[in-house]
Amino acid sequence: MAETITPQAAIFTQGSIMRHVLTMTSTGAVGLVSIFLVDVINLFYISLLGQQELAAAIGYASTIMFFTISMGIGFTIAATAITARAIGAGEHEAAKRRAGVSLFYTFVMSLIVTALLIPALPFLLDLLGAKGETKQLSLTFMQIAIFSFPLLAIGMCLSGLLRAKGDAKRSMYVTLSVGGAALILDPLFIFGFGLGLNGAAIAIIFVRFFMMCVGLYFAVRVHDMIGKPRLSSLANNLKPFLIIGVPAVLTQIATPIGNAYVTATIAEFGDDAVAGWAIVGRLMPLAFAAVFSLSGAVGPILSQNLGAKNYGRVTKTMWDSLLFGLVYCLLIWVLLAISWTYIAQVFSAEGQAKSLIRFFCLFVAGSFIFNGALFVANAAFNNLGFPIYSTVFNWGRATLGIIPFVWIGKDWGPEGVLAGWGLGGIVFGIVSVLVCFKELKKLPERVDKEEADQFINIPSSNSPFTSGKGTSA
Repeated sequence: MAETITPQAAIFTQGSIMRHVLTMTSTGAVGLVSIFLVDVINLFYISLLGQQELAAAIGYASTIMFFTISMGIGFTIAATAITARAIGAGEHEAAKRRAGVSLFYTFVMSLIVTALLIPALPFLLDLLGAKGETKQLSLTFMQIAIFSFPLLAIGMCLSGLLRAKGDAKRSMYVTLSVGGAALILDPLFIFGFGLGLNGAAIAIIFVRFFMMCVGLYFAVRVHDMIGKPRLSSLANNLKPFLIIGVPAVLTQIATPIGNAYVTATIAEFGDDAVAGWAIVGRLMPLAFAAVFSLSGAVGPILSQNLGAKNYGRVTKTMWDSLLFGLVYCLLIWVLLAISWTYIAQVFSAEGQAKSLIRFFCLFVAGSFIFNGALFVANAAFNNLGFPIYSTVFNWGRATLGIIPFVWIGKDWGPEGVLAGWGLGGIVFGIVSVLVCFKELKKLPERVDKEEADQFINIPSSNSPFTSGKGTSA
């Protein structure tokens, strides 16, 4: 007989905010590390094959894969926000319907994205600066691995829905399963079956399928929180999903597009520099996993308290999240600065690649203090009713905060490119937080004045976030 958990109160509407932030962020970070750990494990095992071209090929492919991961995060933000608001308002049946609808839309959209990306892969690799054998290796890898995106999107969405429920532990288990599966399957396919780079790509598909299965078990068998999508539910929830989902996806893909410009610029300095950037790119989400997870972790806390009209706790969540991000980034910066030589040795980095790792760990890593502030602000923007701000600030960071700084920095070599990438985020991190707190002050007045048309806890037939009482939300 299936284990089920009865509906519970919205747990984020009571108790210590900082405890909720720490619990959600730490478990979210562990899970996020597992997702990105697949790339690191791939890169590590591929580096053992002794070909620099293979490491560079993974670097180009990872830039495109990061694009798909970012889209998955955007879908997850939308699913989490509309579901958590229903939970915060005590509408558990509406929450089930919205969870089911969110999974349906996530699956459909991920299939569309996959279909569009497949024929575009050669063009995208050209834009990134991949050439010759390195380009062909990366293309072969991506033509296999790209089919794992729908599995990843569903798995991430299920993890987000568990966070919306407040089950941080099982949400972590979903994404943690990725790393465990990769540790077993990567060496099996790469070395055991002798498939090399292609084996790494095939392993990704199996790893993400396993992640999806684990998520389905917890969401369906344990929590019974996924309602069967009906035509009426699909129609009623399309607008609220898109209102949050479209800006969230646009927000998330800004980062990989900005990173793609950095990759293309670093490619001018050769495969050795690209290999170094690939290592740095895999190191960032691992070292700063808690920062990357802040948006997804803080979102359910904000949404549940918004649904319950606990505006004071919404503001307190922001302050506690910023404080956590500051302390965490300072600590990680110190750890990276004293361990960069070991990191370079693990990936057998030499020459320019080693130099880039050193420069990042000693200097550029400190810029994540401001990236963390931007992520926290984005969580508020996406979950409190003004997601367009997150789109504006993330695209500003990915364009005005990267292109001119990197363009100037490249005169000082690959290290200058990294320096430009880091410096560009400072202004956008500061301004985004200032705008966020300005909007938070107006939140109660805004809800009352607009009769809560955008929020779940006030019934309104015209509202994209109606509570679902007497409706098929």
